Amino acid sequence: MAEYRATPRPAWPPTHPGALLREEVLPSLRLSVARAARGLGVSRQTLHAIVSEKAGITPEMALRLGKFCGNGPELWLRMQQAYDLHRAAEALADVLPGIEQARAA
Repeated sequence: MAEYRATPRPAWPPTHPGALLREEVLPSLRLSVARAARGLGVSRQTLHAIVSEKAGITPEMALRLGKFCGNGPELWLRMQQAYDLHRAAEALADVLPGIEQARAA
């Protein structure tokens, strides 16, 4: 069986998808959080939690954002996954080296 190694971590952490919404998407669409939330069919508080990077993108929100922005849900989920994996790897940095890889007998 072939062995596939993960590429090294990038020099900078992945961007939270809420930052992309806050810094690029909403300004380019000239939308406030409140107006975008209405367009997405969610509360202003829900969208504010995402753009303030206090909440992540759920599959349901990815579907809403993908439709609203016209770029599909996969982009939003990949961004959230990269962000979450990076944060988890940082949190487990002391633990992971002590875990041995299982090998088939």
